[in-house]
Amino acid sequence: MPVTLHVWRVPRRLVVTAMVRLVLPGPHEASFAKFLGTADGFRPRDADLTRYAAVTVSDSPVHLPKWDKIAVARARVDLTPLHSRGTWSGQEPFKPGKSGGDAEGGKRGGMVLALTRARLRPTRAAAFWRAIQPVVPEVETAPGLLAHFGVGEAPVGWQGTVSLWRDAADLARFAYRQPEHRAVIARTPSDRWYAEELFARFSVDEITGDRHVLGWLA
Repeated sequence: MPVTLHVWRVPRRLVVTAMVRLVLPGPHEASFAKFLGTADGFRPRDADLTRYAAVTVSDSPVHLPKWDKIAVARARVDLTPLHSRGTWSGQEPFKPGKSGGDAEGGKRGGMVLALTRARLRPTRAAAFWRAIQPVVPEVETAPGLLAHFGVGEAPVGWQGTVSLWRDAADLARFAYRQPEHRAVIARTPSDRWYAEELFARFSVDEITGDRHVLGWLA
């Protein structure tokens, strides 16, 4: 089923309005929808109070006019699931169709988007943030990275990332061969940071709107 990432930039005078809409997003046509705050990094102090996002799953286009109305800039990324592992609020919303790909990146070429999401165990959150600090500077210089930002359903304990890559090979190279990132992955089963986790990979079908809202690097 098609997936869409919506991202909005709002003026500072409407930050409180945007926060209320995170909690009370209003009606929508999606079968699955999550409304998220964003960050420029991984720590709570990195939160970007003027940028918000939503991930929706629906057979038909999802329109969110209340968010569009308060935005000064917005972008939309239409996606097709390639691979998904784990759950989000007990659901598996990103099941690939028959035309999807495998865990190494998929059969489709072109840009890919990676979405991670985790609910941290409160007793393990500090250890998790310490563990990922060596990874943070490596992300910005990763070959093939086009854009990235943090997402979360709450400021603390509900962590996630969105990253866009030139192709699946660049994403796989960073995810599985970059030493610091690989070390964090290796520690995950034994350190038990997460009460729930999800990793999903998508092909990028279309990007519309202002790419700078996505933190575009290219």
